Amino acid sequence: MRFDLADLRLFLAIVEAGSITHGAQTTNLSVAAASERLRDMEASGGVQLLERGRRGVTPTRAGDTLAHHARLVLHQVGAMHAEMSEHARGLRSSIRVLANTAAITEFLPERLAPWLAAHRQVDVDLAERPSRETVAAVARGTAAFGIVSDAVDTTPLATLPFAVDRLVVVLPRDHPMAMQKQIAFPDILSEDYVGFAGALQDHIDQQALRVGQKLHSRVRLRTFEGICRQVAAGVGLGIVPEVAARRCRRSLPIASVRLSDPWATRRLLLCFQETQPLDPAAEQLLAHLATSE
Repeated sequence: MRFDLADLRLFLAIVEAGSITHGAQTTNLSVAAASERLRDMEASGGVQLLERGRRGVTPTRAGDTLAHHARLVLHQVGAMHAEMSEHARGLRSSIRVLANTAAITEFLPERLAPWLAAHRQVDVDLAERPSRETVAAVARGTAAFGIVSDAVDTTPLATLPFAVDRLVVVLPRDHPMAMQKQIAFPDILSEDYVGFAGALQDHIDQQALRVGQKLHSRVRLRTFEGICRQVAAGVGLGIVPEVAARRCRRSLPIASVRLSDPWATRRLLLCFQETQPLDPAAEQLLAHLATSE
């Protein structure tokens, strides 16, 4: 079997994306060139590496084995480069971090800033993903670590506390429910709703389906401030993290009421592979985020 580093990077990109087309784009190859490389890899190994289907591709058992070893090889190559440059002289490193909506919008901006300012040679490749996808990606080794809700199963990863995320209903100050101390989620399902165009909304939609109903979303926006502005104008109710609602109440005529449902209070966790050592920079960032509440 003769696989070079470009082959391994391409194969991992395809596995992570679940698509030859998207994997080719990630590695700056044409689809034809990527397909040819993949065929050569399968011919060289004498095994089928991917199952092709209508919705994309998935690795076979042989493909899973190759992906596992490819991650180890590429990790070691990255570590070699870092050590050869003494982690400082001219070589920038990048840390891949996946996180849910609340972590990215409400907690990470403040916590990341001082660390990034003190580590000029390190970039953070931050992407928003639902918690289940983050756990799977970290377990596969396609992200250094992630930030997820404790509502998902983090097996087989190790975890550290990160923050507490409470979801609240935001509504106009003159709304009949604005003076309540708590609101049960089913009580707002008949109201017009202003949704969020991100992973958090998937979590909220799942809760509505569990009680056999569907939110009537009049619009979905990319920011919590945008949701609160729509609420203030009387478009509908919204659900946002408590820290975002508290900030928006300073400038908008809205009220916020905590949801009484257990799923609305979430502990956010840092998750990582305990059996695979992190790069020094990723390990330092993980430790910083775990101690900077």
